[in-house]
Amino acid sequence: MDLLIIGTGYVGLVTGTCLAEMGHRVTCLDIDQQKIENLKHGIIPIYEPGLEEMVKRNVKAERLQFTTDYQKAVASALVCFITVDTPIGCDGKADLTYVKSVARSLAEHMQEDRIIVSKSTVPVGTAQMLATLMQEILDERGVDLKFNIVSNPEFLKEGDAVHDFMKPDRVIIGTDNEKVSDVMREIYSPFMLSHDRLIIMDIASAELVKYAANAMLATRISFMNELAGFCELTGADINKVRKGIGADKRIGYHFLYAGAGYGGSCLPKDVRALYSHGLSIGYKMDLLTAVNAVNERQKMVLGEKICEYFAHQNEEGIKGKVIAVWGLSFKPETDDMRDAPSLKLIAHLVAEGAQVRVFDPVALEKGRQLLKSLDGVHFCSNELETAQGADAIALITEWKQFRFLDFKAILATMKGNAFFDGRNQYTAEDMNKKGFDYISIGRMQALINQSKSIEDYATVNTSNLS
Repeated sequence: MDLLIIGTGYVGLVTGTCLAEMGHRVTCLDIDQQKIENLKHGIIPIYEPGLEEMVKRNVKAERLQFTTDYQKAVASALVCFITVDTPIGCDGKADLTYVKSVARSLAEHMQEDRIIVSKSTVPVGTAQMLATLMQEILDERGVDLKFNIVSNPEFLKEGDAVHDFMKPDRVIIGTDNEKVSDVMREIYSPFMLSHDRLIIMDIASAELVKYAANAMLATRISFMNELAGFCELTGADINKVRKGIGADKRIGYHFLYAGAGYGGSCLPKDVRALYSHGLSIGYKMDLLTAVNAVNERQKMVLGEKICEYFAHQNEEGIKGKVIAVWGLSFKPETDDMRDAPSLKLIAHLVAEGAQVRVFDPVALEKGRQLLKSLDGVHFCSNELETAQGADAIALITEWKQFRFLDFKAILATMKGNAFFDGRNQYTAEDMNKKGFDYISIGRMQALINQSKSIEDYATVNTSNLS
């Protein structure tokens, strides 16, 4: 089938490439001429494992092409996917400027009936709004063309997006048209050979599914981070608590990790957008307010631990200290730094007078751009160089290559011996044996390092709880 993907960002490029991999003839369109030229020459704008090789393979096989020509692209494709960004607007809601621009362009260039598929993350009611917008333009043109708008939200995890698309756990299709359902089923049939995971529902429900899924994942993370703080004040171990509650089949283990807070392009944005949309229709979602507040607070926790540690060491505290930061991206296997906890941590440390040395396996260049306004940030080429002369190390992104390192050599090049684990990747016993003062999130070691005992917390003020 001839398919058009409009937008060559993260979602669009992965979607178009994976559809081409399964035999569809795919055209990816973008108004950014330079990006299209780069793609034609095999230059991929994002880091995603396996994507570059797949793009080149399908371009060579002539199943995948790139263009800026709307007229030609729309003329040849029965199904047009909208995959442009929906950033947060000044009012906190999803900004649909790019989505509406694509809809206008489609209506202006259509010469035959088309199926319009929205894969962008959009609020409930967007499909109806786009239908009205496109019909107005078609009426102005004086043409009688039919179109159907379908909601088909994406559920791609950065760092594993190719696998997610090729082997989806579900494909949501929002439409009330049986013929359109058949076309969408045909498009996705190569991905359903072992098990039919395609779920068809009404458009409004489909539009809400993506927001609901991300809000649930964010809630689980914030809940564990909330518990982690409680664990540190009571001597409990958040990792053991996780094992205990995760064994309950009703809960499970996914997204139950305490850490330095969530980031990225989806969870923070979608939680805020869903909350703001609720307000706009007179419905206040208090739980989402708490989820977001806990996450923003959690991004400050590691920095506060570092400052507190050095405040106990000397009067100057962290001022003048050198802190090595391992990891910049919001999670492993991506160079995405949108809303990354590392940004808040580094800004916090610099503001307190520290020098910061940073390293990330793939996000270093993006880090240079985002952190260029901060004095005292030095970019390094590997873990050992980052640790050179450091008073402490802070792990903020749990890249696999950080798991097994020569900690003897790392400690030897450091000035101090503090290690702050923002992802609970290591164990206190092991790191202490290696010679580190080890501080993590939500584990008893935090009490030990701060020289506090359980009795110190016996008189916690609970008068504000009801």
